[in-house]
Amino acid sequence: MSTLEQASASPMPNGITDPNYRPLPGRVGNLTVPQQHALQTLKNQLLDEGHFVEERMDDPMLLRFLRARKFDVPKAKAMLLAAEQWRLDMKVDDIVRTFEFTEKKQVDQYYPQYYHKMDKDGRPVYIERLGKLNVPALYGITTKERLLQRLILEYEKFLTDRLPACSAAVGHPVETVCTILDLKGVSLSSFYQVRDYVNEASKIGQDRYPECMGKFYIINAPWGFSAVWSLIKPWLDEVTVSKIEILGSSYQQKLLQDIRAEDLPADLGGKCKCGGGCSLSDVGPWNPDEKTGNGVA
Repeated sequence: MSTLEQASASPMPNGITDPNYRPLPGRVGNLTVPQQHALQTLKNQLLDEGHFVEERMDDPMLLRFLRARKFDVPKAKAMLLAAEQWRLDMKVDDIVRTFEFTEKKQVDQYYPQYYHKMDKDGRPVYIERLGKLNVPALYGITTKERLLQRLILEYEKFLTDRLPACSAAVGHPVETVCTILDLKGVSLSSFYQVRDYVNEASKIGQDRYPECMGKFYIINAPWGFSAVWSLIKPWLDEVTVSKIEILGSSYQQKLLQDIRAEDLPADLGGKCKCGGGCSLSDVGPWNPDEKTGNGVA
């Protein structure tokens, strides 16, 4: 038995094939006795009160809410129950079953948002090109409501499809995402026009799908970005802010430290050139049938 397993109040997760895997604190396989007690207490309360949803509320999910509230069980429980009510209000299960974002290809021209392969730690990489945002054109083909429904669907697929596929690919649990936000050519006026959507999207991520951010790179941050950052920062909690790294135009070396060149799109300094474009390929272990234009899946 390893030192880590001896020190943890919870056993290591099943299915690990990576011999070097060591879970971060507060995760399954690395819980203190008080943390394990908090997890069991939360689970028991949810069961006793009829709120436990077996197909979704596994230990990693409950621990995300506990970590978001520093293992304060009443606060974590309140956050989780609020998220459950939000799921009902937003009809999340219906979105998962029936929503189709048929305008995806058109929207990609004016606001590219997409998952693309993994970083070196096995996290799915999510890329958003805010600098290409064209608000009049965007809202000419879709609505804020549909953009938010798409966001919710992508969060659900992130949890049910992308993370399990990445975990299987690297041989250990993967619970977070690596995000790249590209601000090249960003217009402050365009950001102001879409700030309501960005605000709501940020709140959904923090309040309904907490503790999913692993790394967050803001690249091509322009002169004067501090004005935009001052608007965004109040929407984010301290833990989220601590994971964000703001880079200028010389970002390639930093990204390539964490993402293999063959997994990073060529227009971001990598070598990947997916057939039809990386932003529409949805290539990654969650989608094994998709191949890139340069033969690297």
